[in-house]
Amino acid sequence: MVNSLGLLIASYLIGSIPASYLVGRLARGIDLRSEGSGNLGATNAFRVLGWRLAVPVLMIDLLKGWFPAFYFPKFIGAGEGWAIAFGGAAIIGHVFSIYMGFRGGKGVATSAGVFLALAPLAILAGIAVWLLLVLKTRIVSIGSLAAALVVPVAVWLTEGVGPTLWLSLGLMIFVFYAHRSNIGRLLRGEELRFERGRSLGG
Repeated sequence: MVNSLGLLIASYLIGSIPASYLVGRLARGIDLRSEGSGNLGATNAFRVLGWRLAVPVLMIDLLKGWFPAFYFPKFIGAGEGWAIAFGGAAIIGHVFSIYMGFRGGKGVATSAGVFLALAPLAILAGIAVWLLLVLKTRIVSIGSLAAALVVPVAVWLTEGVGPTLWLSLGLMIFVFYAHRSNIGRLLRGEELRFERGRSLGG
């Protein structure tokens, strides 16, 4: 019989898979921990590797959140609470990867994958805002921060008050905390932009 604790551990281990590190090493022989921002997320992959390699990284990071949140509750006949727990474990794994000495990314893409399982309409609204602002400003962090604000409102409108709303609020706070250095650069007018057709920065 599948054990819920075992699935929590599996969720964390799935979330810990360092997609950007693996793609950088295998495709270019690059260790992203020492390139760009040193962050092991999709944004730094865009910056250093370019969009052709970063898009697969982004998709894997999304799937790392979506798969445990969507499928693992079905294994034990559980509902929203366990879906949030499995998704949260995957996010923690992405941010604090056991394979990378507890280093990782900022969790935005993996969180989006979790909400794709829990509240798909809300996260689609967040993705639309992210994409619009990134294309308009060419600053990824602005899109991420705005999406973090939009998603809780969209969850409230589409799902009502419940555990998923509290998760979205908690993640909003975490995203702002994880982007505190980006916020400082934005206030100073020093945040990096990406060049159209090349790579993403921020």
